[in-house]
Amino acid sequence: MKNRYGKKKVHLKWPKALAALFVGISLFTLTGCHGSKALPAFTMPEELNTSKKCEITFWAKNDTNKNQTDVYKKAIADFESLYPHIRVNMKLYTDYGRIFNDVITNISTGTTPNVCITYPDHIATYMTGKNTVVPLDTLFADEKYGLGGSALLYDGPTQEEIVPRFLSECVLEGQHYAIPYMRSTECCYINKDYVEKLGYTLPDVLTWDFIWEVSEAATAKNADGTFALNGQNVMIPFIYKSTDNMMIQRLKQQGADYSTPEGDIGLFNDTTEAFLYEIADHVESGAFSTFKISSYPANFLNAGQCVFAIDSTAGATWMGADAPLSDISEDAFVDFETEVRMVPQIDPENPQMISQGPSICVFNKADPQEVLASWLFAQYLLTDEVQTGYARTEGYLPVTSKAQASPAYQEYLAKSGEDNQTHYRIKIEASKLLLSHTGDTFVTPVFNGSASLRNAAGQLIENVANSVRRGETVDDAYMEALTTDVTALYRLDQKDIASGSIQELGPLPQTAVLLLAALLLSWCLILVYVLSDFVKKRKKH
Repeated sequence: MKNRYGKKKVHLKWPKALAALFVGISLFTLTGCHGSKALPAFTMPEELNTSKKCEITFWAKNDTNKNQTDVYKKAIADFESLYPHIRVNMKLYTDYGRIFNDVITNISTGTTPNVCITYPDHIATYMTGKNTVVPLDTLFADEKYGLGGSALLYDGPTQEEIVPRFLSECVLEGQHYAIPYMRSTECCYINKDYVEKLGYTLPDVLTWDFIWEVSEAATAKNADGTFALNGQNVMIPFIYKSTDNMMIQRLKQQGADYSTPEGDIGLFNDTTEAFLYEIADHVESGAFSTFKISSYPANFLNAGQCVFAIDSTAGATWMGADAPLSDISEDAFVDFETEVRMVPQIDPENPQMISQGPSICVFNKADPQEVLASWLFAQYLLTDEVQTGYARTEGYLPVTSKAQASPAYQEYLAKSGEDNQTHYRIKIEASKLLLSHTGDTFVTPVFNGSASLRNAAGQLIENVANSVRRGETVDDAYMEALTTDVTALYRLDQKDIASGSIQELGPLPQTAVLLLAALLLSWCLILVYVLSDFVKKRKKH
């Protein structure tokens, strides 16, 4: 059929065309989301192509410490001056949980960052996507661009100069999938004045028995209802920030099961139950609480409302009467002598304390040059200047023996107490604690699901503490129900979680689904407009 201009008519079957478009895009979206077309395994390029511009994204965590942000910014600027063809775009997060959630979402959409500061527990989950995270052993050993490589434009550490214990924490499934960035542990920040006022002498190594005894003594009250120790209406003698670490360290100290490298779960045992009963007793007396229930330990310690505050060495600048960082008003501070000790032990002669702290992983991309650029930047974060610069901001320890022995870091340690900012005594003492006890640290096995198991360990303590505060009875029936509830909450009874087997990614988060639906609708509307405009123009001619 021809129109009045003598030209053949074009019949546009709109419903069928749009339906076909919708199905096509949907299939493309679904296959992309579930990784059916995975990236090929990374292959190391022979040379770095400096003639081609390259942009990489770097995701990092920072709280409110501007000094840490400045270290990152300087590291990026210095790296870009060495490699002008590489641009590093940084995105900062307030906590590692948000990084983890965003990475998982972006794995689904194929938009992961290039370099990410994260935890091995999280990396184990990232690896559920095929060839998502780059294994680093080949990169380590590369003569030109590996650790201490001949073609590096900076003085990076060799593999031997990374503290072996810290590097071993980055092994998953027999290969290195990360490099350590900073390391910390937990320690106990103590109001020494209160300990001595109660008639006790602070030992070099705390024991659980000592900490419980002093904490119970600190609950005594005056006739008017105020606490005898501080004369205030508030006193929580013992506060623990991370209850997952609390449980994990206690089990380790007693030689009890937690989990195996294969993902077998041993958390629910007699030692765990006995410790939960112990905690219940001290919650009932008012001697113990947790961060999730009461808030930051530092807030209570600094206000004279706490005797023992357990938190990370990385949080040292918030702890103590002269803390340079604090979330309470100046008039709430109480002057006292602050001391730093290891977390309480079962056997003081054989201390056990957890090693923690962020690591760096590199994500795979279609362009090997982009991956190589990412690796060069990740490696640059291990140089002495970056390591010592970041360690000075908190109670972190550099992860290389080279940085630890550097004149700049040794000078920093030697100036402990000269001021209450860079050389804040408590912060440096926390660093020295880990430096002298690195050999007493341990890590938990890492597998797909180990992050859930860690959360479950802390949840046991939180549930018991909350139940006691609500006046519930904590007995054998309660413990049995608690095990069932926490197991179900964290899906610890599911084989794919407990075994550590690599599973396909599940469905997209609702936000990602909505975003993809909006994009799909936008493209459909654009196509409708283009085709409509095309038809109008044909009619005019």
